[in-house]
Amino acid sequence: MKREKLERQAIDAELAKLQGWSLGDAAKAIKKSYKFANFVEAFGFMTEAALAAEKLDHHPEWFNVYSKVDVTLNTHDAGGLTGLDFKLAALMDKAAARRIGGGSD
Repeated sequence: MKREKLERQAIDAELAKLQGWSLGDAAKAIKKSYKFANFVEAFGFMTEAALAAEKLDHHPEWFNVYSKVDVTLNTHDAGGLTGLDFKLAALMDKAAARRIGGGSD
């Protein structure tokens, strides 16, 4: 996918398609926190998300403590958000939904 930085109007349109994601870092990143039943579910999510990220060659910034995973997505080489960030966010939501029935906390 092309790594072209999105304008704010396109960012808002893409963000509206996602549930639970918010803008962060002066609109240069999107963020979401996922809450799972336990560490195994959180780690399973991270494993599935890591495989999707590797296929896209686009890797998240994330932080995990037990059953919670905080995710930040942006495209460093574009200096902001690109279509890749939103594609990975949607894939992460699908991976989470298989584990928690909705995708976010």
